[in-house]
Amino acid sequence: MNINEIAKLAGVSRATVSRYLNQGYVSEEKKKIIRKVIEETGYQPSSQAQMLRTKKTKLVGVILPKIDSNTISREVAGISDILTKQGYQLILANTNNSTEEELKYLSLFRDNQVDGVIFIATILTKQHKDMLKEYRVPIVLLGQHLEGYPCIYQDDYKAAMSLTEELVKSGKKFGYITVTDKDEAVGRKRLSGVEEVLKKNRIELNSDCVKCGSFTLESGYEKTEELFNEYPDIDTLICATDTMAVGAVNWLKKNGYQIPMQVQVAGMGDSYLGKIVEPNLTTVHFFYKTSGKEAARMLIELMESENVPIHKEIKMGCKVVMRGSHRSI
Repeated sequence: MNINEIAKLAGVSRATVSRYLNQGYVSEEKKKIIRKVIEETGYQPSSQAQMLRTKKTKLVGVILPKIDSNTISREVAGISDILTKQGYQLILANTNNSTEEELKYLSLFRDNQVDGVIFIATILTKQHKDMLKEYRVPIVLLGQHLEGYPCIYQDDYKAAMSLTEELVKSGKKFGYITVTDKDEAVGRKRLSGVEEVLKKNRIELNSDCVKCGSFTLESGYEKTEELFNEYPDIDTLICATDTMAVGAVNWLKKNGYQIPMQVQVAGMGDSYLGKIVEPNLTTVHFFYKTSGKEAARMLIELMESENVPIHKEIKMGCKVVMRGSHRSI
């Protein structure tokens, strides 16, 4: 079965079938006829032939930091929902939080045949920024804000502020587990939001009460041990991620602390781990799947339209989810 036979069965010209397959203008009446013939015959157009005609591969590269992350899987699900419906296929590049791997894949996708790239970014170094300046393939950043580039990012500062505003109602001595401040969003912005609310409420966050973890459950456990060995009177512990907060809860329960009566604990991200730990974790919900969808829509606009803005930025909303790990007034 080829395009000429499809045209004959549909009673239209070969050019009309070609326009239909390449999403050009075809009347609704003829679209229905062609679609019906294609469904009945099971015709599959040649991807190589389409690529030669349109100079499009219908491939999108997605660079992600950690494939087994709940956050990343939600974002990728959103990306996939939109792109697959538009006939695109995804190439997933897992970097395991390696800057070198990120730069390698950015270079690979820039120089090879993909129509666009979604970069789920964590740390943007000078090397990243230098490479992005030379990028000729449409690219959207997801998870970080970078001036002058299309990006979808979370309001991490507001999220941390909103969560802390709830916890100061019954907390007096605070501890915080962060991640590297090289991560602008999860590292700097979330810590700044916590500090701002505590300052307004005249609550000191001693620098020794801030420990730097590494996104993992194990680091949450270890940093909580360090923190409470030094400051056993902490009554409120906030973690930059749910995963680290669950590690903190595990250490506290193992060492006889009652949650939330003695220590209230909160994370950020609204992951499945926070919903199954006891008590259920108070947290901030980010709309990660929606973020992935928005990144995909933005990339499609860049790939398929000639007259688009140089860049567009979308800051996503969030909501605090109060569960059993905080003290009610």
